[in-house]
Amino acid sequence: MNGCELNMTVSALACAIAKGKTNDELTILSTFFNQLGDCLETIQAGNEICCNKNSNNTLNIT
Repeated sequence: MNGCELNMTVSALACAIAKGKTNDELTILSTFFNQLGDCLETIQAGNEICCNKNSNNTLNIT
């Protein structure tokens, strides 16, 4: 999937999720997904730092 296809897919998904939701519900959903993205970025950064130091592919989360 190229960048444009990914963008269109995400946009279509956002429209489908938003359909029938109140503004308050959309606020909570957008905040939830923003936090999810931030957490994934944190895990990715930890993996990169950990991998560079230990030649390991994943962060050991226990």
